[in-house]
Amino acid sequence: MTVGNGGSAARRKTVKCLVWDLDNTLWQGILLENDEVRPVPEAVAAVRELDRRGIIHSIASRNDPEAALARLREFGLEDYFLCPQIGWNAKSVSLKAIAEDLNIGIDALAFVDDQPFEREEVAFALPEVLCLDATEITTLTERAEFTPDFVTEDSRNRRLMYRADRERKTAEADFAGAQEAFLESLNMRFAITEATEDDLQRAEELTLRTNQLNTTGYTYSYEELDAFRTSDRHLLLTAALEDRYGPYGTIGLALVERTGEAWVIKLLLMSCRVMSRGVGTIMINHIKRLARAAGVRLLAEFVQTGRNRAMLVTYRFNRFSEAERRDDLVVFEADLSDIPCDPPYVTVTAPAYDARQHTPRS
Repeated sequence: MTVGNGGSAARRKTVKCLVWDLDNTLWQGILLENDEVRPVPEAVAAVRELDRRGIIHSIASRNDPEAALARLREFGLEDYFLCPQIGWNAKSVSLKAIAEDLNIGIDALAFVDDQPFEREEVAFALPEVLCLDATEITTLTERAEFTPDFVTEDSRNRRLMYRADRERKTAEADFAGAQEAFLESLNMRFAITEATEDDLQRAEELTLRTNQLNTTGYTYSYEELDAFRTSDRHLLLTAALEDRYGPYGTIGLALVERTGEAWVIKLLLMSCRVMSRGVGTIMINHIKRLARAAGVRLLAEFVQTGRNRAMLVTYRFNRFSEAERRDDLVVFEADLSDIPCDPPYVTVTAPAYDARQHTPRS
């Protein structure tokens, strides 16, 4: 059994959301001065291409909201922008609101504006944000921060999935009953499967993009994940979720190292979009059942990253107790004596354990 040692894939700053100024940035002219504003062709091309890559867009603009949104609608661009902040707040305040609304980190934002003052204000208040001059729009699609290694189906559908999630949030806010009754109304279907070759691009993307609900922060390359997928000593699981509003896509990943005496959860992560759905516990319970069927102990590694305290709480809530601590690495051991049932409001499909082959089977 080995503990520690994450993957070797290099971690780089990955932009999840590009926030645009409007006047003399996304379009030429100043709307409040009654200019005949026209969209900048290079900006429109960048919006569409980055959207295809799975990078979402928002707006931070000092403008009249109704007039600005009407122009975006007229140009056929309104649907590309999530959580637009159009008004009179400081741009840094708008960016913080966008990150909170999208449930992503401030360091996952980039901001493009033609005004040096606005960029400097954001850079001072939010130094984690990548600030770009509007003159750099023509090279946006060439920058590494906007160039993922792979463009997956989930990437291409990311904006639509965020929009579906906003519908869910609106429905939840309007729901008069208990939380569990609302979750039951979603008709959720949660599928755990052994990773296939087709899953590896999304799996690598998840290790690079998921920070808050990630137990160790380990990152793995496509090649490393493929080696785990075909290894007798490892189990690589993916999880997908859908409900009556549509698919969330592949939102979970678990890597388990298996030896004769114990299994070790090397990595467990979940997309922030499913934080309130309780599905992390479902994945943990499934791995617990597999380990119990195999007659082995179940250990789990945890590395504090400054962003993932929620996953520490998740382990403790699911009856993992500390077994070992080495510097930043904590090893927990699971109590396998009493594994609770999955929540009744979720339909779960998952592979069962095949004791003859010591591997899961569908």
